[in-house]
Amino acid sequence: MTLHPLIRRLIDAHGARAITPDELPGWRDDPGSRALFFAGDPVRFPEALDVAVVLPELRAASGRDFDIGVVPREHEDALARLFGVQRWPSIVFLRGGGYQATISGMQDWTDFVAAVGRALDAPPTRAPGIGIPVVAAAAGGCH
Repeated sequence: MTLHPLIRRLIDAHGARAITPDELPGWRDDPGSRALFFAGDPVRFPEALDVAVVLPELRAASGRDFDIGVVPREHEDALARLFGVQRWPSIVFLRGGGYQATISGMQDWTDFVAAVGRALDAPPTRAPGIGIPVVAAAAGGCH
């Protein structure tokens, strides 16, 4: 697992965990709030490094504790599909196994703090999907 030093710092200095598809269920389903960080390629998405630096500060500014998970690049596509992530960088907020919200990109500080507060206050729901919803045909349908 190769991580940019600023993203690796989330793990080494701020208690974040690297989250792979195998580790996600246990981490996600524990009680409490979680923030799952999808950085993307920092060369293509340099604002990911800004988000990596401010994420622990956002946690402190929110006045609430939440665990931080970092998705390694090689697992981002698989986990992004589960949460409907379509933009990098993104932070997916989860509580008790349920999806709360996604915040994408870097934002002004005041807006970012407010967005994190709204995300943490959101009731857990089912994660949004990507694509066209599947609807079952009624009995005796078109075929």
